[in-house]
Amino acid sequence: MNTSMLVGAIAGGVAVVSIGAVGYQSLTEPRYADVLEVKTAYETVKTPEQDCKDVQVTRKAQAADDHQIAGSVIGGLLGGVLGHQVGGGNGKTLATVAGAVGGAYAGNRVEKNMQDKNTETSTQKQCKTVEKSQETIVGYDVRYRLGDKVDTVRMDHKPDSDRIPVEHGKLVLNNSGSQS
Repeated sequence: MNTSMLVGAIAGGVAVVSIGAVGYQSLTEPRYADVLEVKTAYETVKTPEQDCKDVQVTRKAQAADDHQIAGSVIGGLLGGVLGHQVGGGNGKTLATVAGAVGGAYAGNRVEKNMQDKNTETSTQKQCKTVEKSQETIVGYDVRYRLGDKVDTVRMDHKPDSDRIPVEHGKLVLNNSGSQS
């Protein structure tokens, strides 16, 4: 036998065995994975929001006379007049002075009590931040069987059928040929 014939026969044999192996592999390799279960995968998204309410607020009104001078003067005058009605001589003078001092103190306290009870009510908007929770779909967990192997893959869409295409031993998860 000649050498070139021997080399050609060996090369031809290798080619036949290689093509046969590839053909056998493509015949024995599964073309689809069986979908066993599909579960929707959710994620909780928390969003801050303002929760506002109108609230009645009561506070002490601003006094026109913080030192109660008007009450002291009016009380002093009335006390002096009443004190002047009592007694006679030096006692009358002492009663007038005591009435004026006592009246001034009483007038001051009366005006202070009136000011303390003088309130004004207004409506205020009070807000607080609360978190609202919302469930969003983030994908689909697909449990599948490929040959003897059972596994799970997350897909961005539900499988179109109960089978997922397989190329070169890998799942074809979308039309662009991206594989897992």
